[in-house]
Amino acid sequence: MRVNVRGVVAAGLMMLGSWMAPQVLAQGVAQPVVQAPFKTAVYIPVNVVLKMRDRAWLESSWAQLSSQVHVDKVYIETYRSRVMADGPLIEDVKKFFASKGVEVAGGICYSDSDHGQFVSFTYSKAEDRAYVKKVSAFTAQHFDDVILDDFFFANTKAASDIAAKGNEGWTDFRLWEMDEVSRELVVGAMRTANPKVRIVIKFPNWYEHFAANGYDLHEQPKIFDGIYAGTETRDPEETDQNLQQYEGYEILQYFEHVDPGKMGGGWVDTYDIRYVDRYSEQLWLTVFGKAKEMTLFNYIDLLGEAKPGERPWGREGGGVSWEKIEGRAKGGGLAAPTYASVAGDALDQVKPFVGELGKPMGIASYRPYHAVGEDFLHNFLGMIGIPIDLSPTFPKDAPVVLLTEAAKSDPRIVEEMKAQLVAGKTVVMTSGLLKALEGLGIEDVIGLRYNSSPVAVTKFIGAYGPGAGTPLGDAEKPILIPQVRFFTNDAWPVIRGIADGNGFPMVLMDEYGKGKLYVLTVPDNFADLYALPEAELDALRSYVMGDFPVRIDAPAKVSLFAYDNGAMVVESFRDEAVEVAVRVKGRVARLKNLQTGAVVEGMMATTQVPVAREEMVFKVMVPAHSYVALKGVD
Repeated sequence: MRVNVRGVVAAGLMMLGSWMAPQVLAQGVAQPVVQAPFKTAVYIPVNVVLKMRDRAWLESSWAQLSSQVHVDKVYIETYRSRVMADGPLIEDVKKFFASKGVEVAGGICYSDSDHGQFVSFTYSKAEDRAYVKKVSAFTAQHFDDVILDDFFFANTKAASDIAAKGNEGWTDFRLWEMDEVSRELVVGAMRTANPKVRIVIKFPNWYEHFAANGYDLHEQPKIFDGIYAGTETRDPEETDQNLQQYEGYEILQYFEHVDPGKMGGGWVDTYDIRYVDRYSEQLWLTVFGKAKEMTLFNYIDLLGEAKPGERPWGREGGGVSWEKIEGRAKGGGLAAPTYASVAGDALDQVKPFVGELGKPMGIASYRPYHAVGEDFLHNFLGMIGIPIDLSPTFPKDAPVVLLTEAAKSDPRIVEEMKAQLVAGKTVVMTSGLLKALEGLGIEDVIGLRYNSSPVAVTKFIGAYGPGAGTPLGDAEKPILIPQVRFFTNDAWPVIRGIADGNGFPMVLMDEYGKGKLYVLTVPDNFADLYALPEAELDALRSYVMGDFPVRIDAPAKVSLFAYDNGAMVVESFRDEAVEVAVRVKGRVARLKNLQTGAVVEGMMATTQVPVAREEMVFKVMVPAHSYVALKGVD
């Protein structure tokens, strides 16, 4: 059965919640209240606000929703797609939620139309500009806190746009235009109407393509009082963006670097999922990313009936128990589970232990503002167990820096790489960046040649130094990779892919100054990383991650979230249970399971390649579409 979230449920989940409401089981026994370090918010679109004129419906719908998920805050939308609520209704809805002890804030969706493909305002038209300014001022008159839904971009190419753009490129024109709109038509108009108003811009999930539509990660955070992230990734295969699950975690770390201290939360909906676990996973990822607030989009969709969907692993047990969700719904007096039931279950699972997770950490990665190249590759790497810490500024203090093709937009990138290497640090660059830097100075660092004619590798060999190498297994299918040509004894292919008896570098190593440079060959189809054998992935992780405090031995589609206080979460997006070896640097003898309190004993091991160190190895079983949270104990 397919879970068609579009039109059934759009849950926008905000992550800053404070208290878990007592949940009533089917037997009528209340669970204890658990303090949580994040708020849970629900977004109410304007068409639902209009429906709230019916007080009986408002009362009954709130009773149903709040019986399933604790809500700290609601965003009451004033405008969307040429529909605007009136002032008396907004004030009445505000009073209702305030009477329930719920915090209220405003919301605006600056869309001109949402019929078919999404259409923005034409900001080069005087009448549209005046209308946007009117919406801004009206909303600020009713709220001291306002969030912008992520349709605040420009995608029109009307005659007035073409004339205003002149000879400028569309990206540069739209960045300038939306910065001006932000200052004048939104923030300026709101502050004139209400000097106390605080305005938060929610950026979407498609950060690689922001600049082309006028989203300015460099300037807009300076204009607004806070920023927010779309953490909805939906189905990774069937949606047109093909966003990978890991992005729901990674984008929060990226935005934290964009605007330290002003990052508010994450926002999840229920659209385009084939199984109910995909919704819960998005909520968990947002929480594991340490967002301060979790927003559920949206009120009406949370009331819709949830279906389990296609989940053959259900009988084996996973992070989502459909039977438990059915019991939750029954305990709240519902005939069938709703998406509020699913959200409540998912968030209640993590509230007891998420406060024990420290500050997220990962392999320092660099994506300059407005850069494009190997789009969203970082999230595919996250899906093979490499924790990513993405930043818009070059992380010169990091011992290991991971650079994808996006780094080419920095005109100083080769010099920055040299500085890292001369200082004895490690640089990992992708084959895409190698190609982009040919003729731009990379030849002064490493003597490689990029050949875009692909080869289909089927098995893998690992080796460090001279010798025959160690078999690392066979791929699930032939994998197309570009050819990276090297000079023997000048550089070493420490992992090779074999195609018809010939070897091609998958990971190539060279030395420069006191440091090491690795070149990671990226398959033409990034998702082919998931077809690599586990032993090859284990070797790849060891080179890319270097002396990182923790890493995992696991197949693809198992992610690692690491924290600076020794805590970690291993999450599996696989359809079957999997055993994972967690390798912790040093002599941490035991890990505590933060969900159950059980203690896992480790075994001492030593590694020599690529970094000599002692490790403790812990074996843990991770159920299908679930996670295990761990932390070192004395």
